[in-house]
Amino acid sequence: MQLSVAAVVGSTMLLAGVAFAGPIQDRMLQQDQRIDQGAASGALTPRETQRLDIQQNAIAGMRQRALADGRIEPAERQRITAAQNRASRNIYRLKHNGRSW
Repeated sequence: MQLSVAAVVGSTMLLAGVAFAGPIQDRMLQQDQRIDQGAASGALTPRETQRLDIQQNAIAGMRQRALADGRIEPAERQRITAAQNRASRNIYRLKHNGRSW
C-alpha cells in the first residue's frame, strides 16, 4: 500500500513540475531539439553545437535565477525571451551556414 501511495505522490509531483515548466521551459526544450537535430544531421559542427549548448545553459541559468523567489517577474520574462530569440536566430544561422562535419 505504501509503495502505491509513494508512486502516486511521485507522479503527481512530476506532473506538477511539468505543468509549472511553462512556455519558457517548452521553448528551451524545442531549441535543444533543434540543436540535437542539427548535430545529428551534420548541419552543425561539434564546435557550433558546443557554442549553442553553452548559450542554452546560460538561458537555463537565467531562468533558475528568475525562479529563485518563486515566480518570474515580467521584466525577467522579457530578458529571458530576448535571450531565447537571440538563441533561436543563432541556431538557424549556424544550421544554414553551409559548414558541416
